[in-house]
Amino acid sequence: MKNTTSKNGPLAGLKVLDFTTLLPGPFATMTLADLGAEVVRVESHTRVDPVRKLAPVTDGISAAHGYLNRNKRSLALDLKQAAGVEIVRQLVKEYDIVVEQFRPGVMTRLGLGYEALREVNPALIYCSVTGYGQTGPYRDRAGHDLNYLSIAGLASHTGRDAPLPLGVQVADIGGGSLYAGIAILAALAHRNRTGEGQHVDVSMTDAAFSWHAGAGAAFLAGGAEPGYGTERLNGGSYYDYYETSDGRHFSVGSLEPQFMQAFCDAMGHPEWVPLAAMKDQTDLKQRIAAVFRSKTFAAWQAVFIAVDCCVEPVLTLDEATRHPHMVDRSMVVDVPSTGARSVRQAAHPVRYSATSPVYRHGGEPLGHESRAILAQLGYSDDDIAQLEAQGVTHLADTSAANCPR
Repeated sequence: MKNTTSKNGPLAGLKVLDFTTLLPGPFATMTLADLGAEVVRVESHTRVDPVRKLAPVTDGISAAHGYLNRNKRSLALDLKQAAGVEIVRQLVKEYDIVVEQFRPGVMTRLGLGYEALREVNPALIYCSVTGYGQTGPYRDRAGHDLNYLSIAGLASHTGRDAPLPLGVQVADIGGGSLYAGIAILAALAHRNRTGEGQHVDVSMTDAAFSWHAGAGAAFLAGGAEPGYGTERLNGGSYYDYYETSDGRHFSVGSLEPQFMQAFCDAMGHPEWVPLAAMKDQTDLKQRIAAVFRSKTFAAWQAVFIAVDCCVEPVLTLDEATRHPHMVDRSMVVDVPSTGARSVRQAAHPVRYSATSPVYRHGGEPLGHESRAILAQLGYSDDDIAQLEAQGVTHLADTSAANCPR
């Protein structure tokens, strides 16, 4: 099917006010922005998002912040001032979605909670992303990704002899970001049918708990409690990582019989196949480990590139960006940024036959769009200057950072 990509993306016309910070909410709204939604990131200029300061910073834009806020417009507002709250209430009249990530009750105290804003726009979809949700005994408790995975029980069987800190924020992105995106689009489908908006309550801990699809599902049905290295997929079988002679690793996921046969043949030990059916696979794992340690990483790459058996090298991030799969799928893109430069960023991961993501810019300076957005609301130049003097807003020096839109 021919791709008929619109320069505006499949969600063109959808308008989102983004009050989130750090990682979970910004990742969710970046996904919407990549697909064409107009996302205005409402940021505090008195308490700047810590991600803006993460190195490396080039031309005033943090690489991490620029990625998470790709395609978004930056509006700087002090929401503790009545004038800032009034600006938001005016914007909400024309917006479809609000996404916020404050602790429960904060937006309500500011006068910007769901009940207050639905009076302004009854069709509003209002998504709250928090660690533990808007209700329950932990609603006001602080937390991070590691804590959500702990409370949800996932950390109790992810590791060898102890929990394993992961290199990516699984609950933040999988729960706070992707579930938020799904929930927002589900609420949007409901509104398209009924005209009714709603409040969406996303708990990253609840989302993590819902991922108990294997050993966790078995336990809930009356099975044994999963533990470290006791399950088929967490190190209790030959499905595992193995070290090469030069300290690199390969992943072996040859679970199906045909893949196990091909793997054992490639290793030069077809006699191992019956061992894969044994309950205790300690002996098989030791044999596999010993053979892997007999050759270098490059030597095993040469072996398994020609064998389709669910065995792959563990790549560094640099190697991953240059892998033929990532190159063919265009998973690293050059995105326009400040001035004449562009930045390399991870691409939106889904391909569409009729529409595709659009990368307009790789992040904006704080308050880059403040003047333009306020002018669209009818504020005069004098009004905007007064708001800046009062500290209600911040106007970025756009002469030094001309972000494409």
